[in-house]
Amino acid sequence: EKCVACARKCIHSCQEVHFKLHVYCFPVQVEKYLELFHLSQEKLKEVSARLKRDLIRGLGKHSHHRAAVKMLPTFVRATPDGTENGDYLALDLGGTNFRVLHVRVVEEQQRVLKMDSQICAIPQEIMLGTGEQLFDHIAACLSEFLDSQDLKGKTLPLGFTFSFPCEQKEIDKSILIRWTKGFNCSGVEGRDVVQLLKEAIHRRGDYDIGSVAMVNDTVGTMMSCGYRDQSCEIGMIIGTGTNACYMEEMKNVKRVEGEAGRMCINTEWGGFGDDGSLRDIQTEFDVVVDQTSINPGVHTIIRFQLLRYKDLLLPPFSNEQEDTGLENGQNILTKLGVKCDPVDVRVVRLVCDTISSRSARLCAAALGTIANRIRVNRGLDHLKTTVGVDGTVYRKHPNFSEELQDTVRLLVPKCSITFLVSEDGSGKGAAMVTAVAQRLALQSRLLEDSDGEDEEVEEDEEEEDK
Repeated sequence: EKCVACARKCIHSCQEVHFKLHVYCFPVQVEKYLELFHLSQEKLKEVSARLKRDLIRGLGKHSHHRAAVKMLPTFVRATPDGTENGDYLALDLGGTNFRVLHVRVVEEQQRVLKMDSQICAIPQEIMLGTGEQLFDHIAACLSEFLDSQDLKGKTLPLGFTFSFPCEQKEIDKSILIRWTKGFNCSGVEGRDVVQLLKEAIHRRGDYDIGSVAMVNDTVGTMMSCGYRDQSCEIGMIIGTGTNACYMEEMKNVKRVEGEAGRMCINTEWGGFGDDGSLRDIQTEFDVVVDQTSINPGVHTIIRFQLLRYKDLLLPPFSNEQEDTGLENGQNILTKLGVKCDPVDVRVVRLVCDTISSRSARLCAAALGTIANRIRVNRGLDHLKTTVGVDGTVYRKHPNFSEELQDTVRLLVPKCSITFLVSEDGSGKGAAMVTAVAQRLALQSRLLEDSDGEDEEVEEDEEEEDK
């Protein structure tokens, strides 16, 4: 209140010390309250070093269980190479509606085309019923979609984006840990959701599906961009929450057997700081936001972004004329029941700008940590890579993406990063994960056949020598 009163006095009289932000004047006193939110380059490097330690801990076989950053194996072992081709189905289940898609990958055009899609509602009684009822409903909707696309006679591979907490065991095996988002279907927790889907389709008996790939939405983001740009090896989402994935060397993934090649790791970096490791950069305001949230102490870095107020954060930064931007801000504050005058709106705009800037810089520090890890893993002096990115904050906030990119360049000068906005990661991306899995499986079979033939030739040659 003192801050706003001081701002009002300063701006109206224009006699006290003030400074300029964009085209508006604000008092130095307001800035003092916001200094706590400014993170220096040195502090961001400290944050990056802490995240690096957490990444290693999450990858460890014995340290994983106590790691704040879980580093979950996805069993996606490659990114697109441009030779993927064909028709695929995708299921996207993450709320009260789910989508069914028919996706075509066209090698000649290097494009992933959404041929058609259908949105299906999930009634409340099914959300709270049995698991068999839920998956029968999904199978029925998929059957209806296949009829509409005249695909019933084909057996197409399917990418399944299932946005609930799961423990993935293989590319086609994922165990539901717990329901969220209002679902409470009995008999599903602790079970393999791919198997439950296949059983429901089998009960119908009027169609079949090919191989299934379970897909995290962050991985889908990376893969949907990877077909357009085959140097894309990082996926990042900045929306209501934030997360990232990247291609890690298999030798460092201690919880999965084998050391050859790479595997995509779903970092779940939203958990960074849940163990208190970011307490020194928390402000009193962060503490209040965290304590009054549904899950105090969980996904602290997301709280830093104050994205629960994203409706307030985005519109006042419109690229429209200044007066229109102020009017938007005033309308939003009024809807929130806050009485305000133009001075209040200007102060709120400054606060939002500061908080958004901190969010972008924290995300940049996290992204820089991953990019630099890839560079060091591969023994490169300089890394050139692409990040597939999605999320409403990144897409719609007019300053966020620019500040994130500028900060990454400062923090990791040995990494040149291109940013590519994803097109439907949970749909097209899920289909692309399936396409890559099929390509790898085919290459593996070809290799096995080739090895067998070589052995037979060698045996024949030995017989002739005798």
